[in-house]
Amino acid sequence: MAENPDAPLRQPDDDMPAEGSLKQSVARTLKWNVIDRLSSQVLYAVTGIVLARMLTEEEFGLVGAILVFQAFASLFVDSGFASALLQRKSPTRLDYSTVLWFNLGMAVAIYILLYFLAPWIASIFQGDERLIPLSRVMFLTFIINSLSIVQINRLVKRMDTRMVAVSNSAGLVAGAVVGIYLAVAGYGAWALVWQAIAIAVVKTGILWMTSGWRPLWQFSPASLKSVFSLGSGVMLSSLLNTVFLTIGSFFIGHKVNLGTLGYYTQADKWSKMGVTSLSQVFTSSFIPLLSGVQDDSERFGHMCGKTHRLAAYLLFPAMCLLAVMATPIFHTLFGEKWDPSIVLFQLLLLRGIFMVLSSLYSNFILSLAKSRMLVVCEVMRDSASIIAIIITLPYIAVTTPGNVVYGVEIFLWGQLAASALTWVATLVIVTRLTGRSLMGYIGDLLPYCALTCIGLVPCIIISGLGHMHPLVICVLQALAFIIVYVGANALMKSKIQSDVFGYLFGRFR
Repeated sequence: MAENPDAPLRQPDDDMPAEGSLKQSVARTLKWNVIDRLSSQVLYAVTGIVLARMLTEEEFGLVGAILVFQAFASLFVDSGFASALLQRKSPTRLDYSTVLWFNLGMAVAIYILLYFLAPWIASIFQGDERLIPLSRVMFLTFIINSLSIVQINRLVKRMDTRMVAVSNSAGLVAGAVVGIYLAVAGYGAWALVWQAIAIAVVKTGILWMTSGWRPLWQFSPASLKSVFSLGSGVMLSSLLNTVFLTIGSFFIGHKVNLGTLGYYTQADKWSKMGVTSLSQVFTSSFIPLLSGVQDDSERFGHMCGKTHRLAAYLLFPAMCLLAVMATPIFHTLFGEKWDPSIVLFQLLLLRGIFMVLSSLYSNFILSLAKSRMLVVCEVMRDSASIIAIIITLPYIAVTTPGNVVYGVEIFLWGQLAASALTWVATLVIVTRLTGRSLMGYIGDLLPYCALTCIGLVPCIIISGLGHMHPLVICVLQALAFIIVYVGANALMKSKIQSDVFGYLFGRFR
């Protein structure tokens, strides 16, 4: 049921958990975030496998080109204000309402602009006029999604993410039905476009039907101004981050061709299933908690350390195991159709390690409301990325007789090096802000990095054992790694592993 519209406008809209229930709230939030990510990725993967087998590289490249502009448009719709409310201790109903109306207004304005710019977008990517109608429909998604930003934000702020998980899963089921049906019917790239529309409509609809929250029919410039300082910093940081994440697609589509962009889009999509999922789990689970103790430096530093160790425990095995298993995974899912994507997938996973860690550090900075430092970190990352681009761009279209993506490999090696250097610089900044030593942060990472390397040894051995079916190789590698990695952590009496099992099996007290 909707809330009383006559409620006091300045009454805090959210209630954080009481001290005694804080650990339980974190455990519950983390559980639902993990469920959300796992269920979403399974559904996304199943749909992606079917569509990857039915659609061509060029059709994926068409949608990949559109997604470059989609990412920027979505960024301007939010403008960082929702993130600012997430960091804010006690946002009001008027605050949320104002941000919602701002998001919706920006979405409509940007859609109208991009609708008329569609021919120009097509001219950038090899002049392919198929992009014009595809983009005009695809861009409707950020209008629909603009209505869900505040709804999701409120649930995350309240550390109650169950319905976020449900809405995401339901949206992906609807998208799967629509996308697969249209692919079977021969609609090509339109299957991917209408899949995105279906996901957005169902997800947003469920959130509005179940949240019980309705906005005020009011817009407060004062309220918007009050979150502008942090919001503008988050937006600028996100803008630079979006440049960093989409620049590869732009140059590949512009300088090479849409077929090669299709290979890159597939590699990028599947690598992001791990990279983005881990980043979102940490953001949704820990920013509300960290922002709540931002005034207690000792406790804040302690929580940063524990979050950092948890990230290392999950991140290194996830990214490195997927990189080692890349060939049997792709052959199991797609046959040999997408083989040029495999090496790109591996490079993007390795870059993802530094991206997730840098994103986690940005969350620490955001929790302290240091928006200017967010911008500094993103400027550093983009500067390193631009230098790498200048060095590698002349080679991006190079091919060899056995490798059509050789130039793209060179390009990604440059981006990997830039990400590693930026991670080091961001880590130095975070040590100064959080009060933890550099060696403390390095010490969080090294044990789990070492144990991951040990766990990968049997996986590499298994990959060389004759001509087994790729699915059998995947199963054997996964089992071998889990046994070695979990067993080694148990022998070392890892407190993080104990907590993780507690979260998973409900034994956390």
